[in-house]
Amino acid sequence: MKKIFSLLFSLSLTFFLCQKVELKKVTDSSQIFKGEIAGNSITLQLNFDGIIDCHQYQHFVKGWYYYDKYKKKIPLTGVYNLGDLYLFNFGDQQKSAIKNFKEKMTRDLIEKSDSIAKTLKAKEILMFSGQQIDKDVSGNFLTGNKILSAKLFTKDTRIYRYNNYLSVPNNKKINTYDFINKLGGNELVSFASDKSGNRVLLYFEELSNFNFCGMCGASDGEKGYRVLHFTNDWNFKSYDDFLIESCIENIYDTTSTRLKDSKILKFNIKKTSSSPSYNLIVDVKNASVTKSK
Repeated sequence: MKKIFSLLFSLSLTFFLCQKVELKKVTDSSQIFKGEIAGNSITLQLNFDGIIDCHQYQHFVKGWYYYDKYKKKIPLTGVYNLGDLYLFNFGDQQKSAIKNFKEKMTRDLIEKSDSIAKTLKAKEILMFSGQQIDKDVSGNFLTGNKILSAKLFTKDTRIYRYNNYLSVPNNKKINTYDFINKLGGNELVSFASDKSGNRVLLYFEELSNFNFCGMCGASDGEKGYRVLHFTNDWNFKSYDDFLIESCIENIYDTTSTRLKDSKILKFNIKKTSSSPSYNLIVDVKNASVTKSK
């Protein structure tokens, strides 16, 4: 009898633990890519190495690559520019050339970084165009007078990534970076289930603009709630965003009202130049948000 009770308790505990929803934040500043140069397999590792001026996705990178057949690491330095990569190997002068390269580089010269590298006598140049969506990243490898084809087997060349890993029941894990946006900043509030499926309520605070020299670049950012919708077996369906503060949408001076039920939050969003005033009712217990006039 004790054995049966212990087994049932163990199974029920396992089931309970499997129903948990958790959110884990992991900020990447390094990426490993697989690819090829002239048909030869390569491995490439790049690390974030500081912003060039004021745009997070215009920054220096450093790292190495090797041919998978030999595994001898060849040092690289260069820049990441909104998806594009310009990478250089300066041979024996790598350390001194990196210093000179960084001193010459500005955001206005990023697209001419290969010309700057040539004046510093770069031995090898790798250039990749990563701004095409849903395609492997193509490019060129320059050494001496040779120009060879190159490719990275990835659809996202970003080095710096705000990953928010959401673990849901049925041993499933999803990264909000992959299907919501690239800005991160999510906090888990609650989750709930009913006949329509499962829902997860997130609160978020994220940057308005990765370009701090651009519109809303110096703002406090976008703030609000997200409701993620899942099927009954926890397959992702869709999500809805509800802003309570936004530089982009000119949403400021939002007021909140404390209700009797502490699990329900009410926000009044003031009229803006593009939308009338409205209310948001955030139901924490039911992981839902309702918008009304």
